[in-house]
Amino acid sequence: MPESQLIEYKEIWKDEYLKHICAFANSTGGRLYIGINDDGHIVGVENYERLLEAIPNKAANLMGIVVSVNLLEKINQKYLEIVIAPSSVPISYHGSYYIKSGSTKQELKGASLQDFLLRKSGRTFDEVPAYGATIGEIDFEAIKLFLTRSLRVNRIAEDSVNEGVEIILDNLNLRDTEKKIRNSAILLFGMNPQRFFVSATFKIGRFGNSDDDLRFQDVVTGNVFEMPDKVMQILKSKYLISLIRYEGLQRIEELEYPEEALREAILNAIVHKDYTGASIQLSVYDDKLILWNEGKLPDDLPVEMLFQKHPSKPRNKLIADIFFRAGYIEVWGRGISKIVNGCMNAGLPEPKIEAFAGGVQVTFYKAVETANVTENVTENVTENVTEKRFKDIILLIKNNSRITTIEIANQLKVTRRTIARDIESLKNSGLISRIGGDKGGYWKVEEMNVRD
Repeated sequence: MPESQLIEYKEIWKDEYLKHICAFANSTGGRLYIGINDDGHIVGVENYERLLEAIPNKAANLMGIVVSVNLLEKINQKYLEIVIAPSSVPISYHGSYYIKSGSTKQELKGASLQDFLLRKSGRTFDEVPAYGATIGEIDFEAIKLFLTRSLRVNRIAEDSVNEGVEIILDNLNLRDTEKKIRNSAILLFGMNPQRFFVSATFKIGRFGNSDDDLRFQDVVTGNVFEMPDKVMQILKSKYLISLIRYEGLQRIEELEYPEEALREAILNAIVHKDYTGASIQLSVYDDKLILWNEGKLPDDLPVEMLFQKHPSKPRNKLIADIFFRAGYIEVWGRGISKIVNGCMNAGLPEPKIEAFAGGVQVTFYKAVETANVTENVTENVTENVTEKRFKDIILLIKNNSRITTIEIANQLKVTRRTIARDIESLKNSGLISRIGGDKGGYWKVEEMNVRD
């Protein structure tokens, strides 16, 4: 069998391989074979009698764990099988901690080590008390919003609305037994969570032809309970175009990407974020949208398992509980299937979900007809308005209603005359309008019916 999360081969024994035993114990356990090369061929081991005694003793004396060492034989070649069980407590080797990641061994340091030690102790980051936080940091208006939405879905007692802030926090397990405010309380309902957690932000950027062509951006701050609504509002108003169609007399407005799937991905990113790491990042391009969140999946939950029925294992249990009570998420591990099915049902390509750069990345792809959002309107506008420039002009105006033609030309790297001609055509087609004069006036993006 090839090397993997559970299997590793070594031709000879070296004491430094105790690090690999430590990594197996801190992960899901596994087997380390001595006398087999990297290609999986048995080469045999000569000093097996000494190793049968030495390896278990060193594992017990240096790491405090018990391993089974078995002598195996095949084709007249003897080799050793070291069986390591997963440990329920953190295991160190000479003061360092190691885990298995795929077929590799990794040493844990800094925030990764802190997160590992918390998980091994049965706690999550959001359960830890926020150093220096007091009840005065809590925004009661945010709590009232939570209570309103939880009552709407019948996931909280009706008399909760009459309780004081401290009792509500206690009932939600957002204070510990010593009445200290937990990290989750500050993140969820704090008036200024970024004072405690600098990376508790959601960055949105609109990119042009390349990753270094950043057209405009927003940084969403504040508590994470209200963050999904803020992000969706900004996306709708500045970054994405709503497509209008009619079914009979009924007017139906749809985003370029299915709103439910996009919101589910945003909620997943917030709930599973590593709040000691980087900000959540949402990059919007002409043909795709990429959402990245620093928050590694559990060792026993690889990306492949996300696409099948799997248990829900939130990184931040208390934050997940609040979002569940408010009716934002479920607790059945169905988030990924909702994202995938939402895109497929909307006629979009299946989104790509992958482990990337120490986190999870979701890429939404635009459907062919919506990627070419102006194909159906440019025939009635002008042949000189390309689909890409049309969309860029619309997005720039949505981002800044008082933007000038010179500023648009500079952003899109074309001449002012070209932009002036494009804007005139867009105005004539009823896609945009000018409110007021050249000085002091502003642009308005009109409703677009690209499918009617």
